[in-house]
Amino acid sequence: MIQRIQSFYLFLVALLSLGLIYGVQTATLGLNFQGSIAMLVFGEGLLGALLAVGSVFWYRNRQNQFVVNRLNLITQLFLLGFFVYRSLNISGEAAASEKGIGMLIPIFSIVFLVLANRAIKKDEDLVKSADRLR
Repeated sequence: MIQRIQSFYLFLVALLSLGLIYGVQTATLGLNFQGSIAMLVFGEGLLGALLAVGSVFWYRNRQNQFVVNRLNLITQLFLLGFFVYRSLNISGEAAASEKGIGMLIPIFSIVFLVLANRAIKKDEDLVKSADRLR
């Protein structure tokens, strides 16, 4: 069901992940990323976007949707850890764009994934309470 709030959160995660992919591609043109690192970030961003969009359409099985969101959360945490590691290894005199504001994208994605999981849990509790009344 597209009209649920967790669908909105998951679409935001997908848009943020696609924005991250776009940012990596433009940074690669500026030679800030090496090839294999850019491919790693590109793959993780694409995986995050695909998991988020796929999770929207698994609304009938909320448990699987919850598990896929947790997998996406782990992916985003890995990506955030990679960005933090990379920013700590760049010299202090690097340009601000080289350290990048793109490091905030996984943080926002994590927040939206947590909000989506809360909404899924709330829906699951509502369905279980309705089943008790029957």
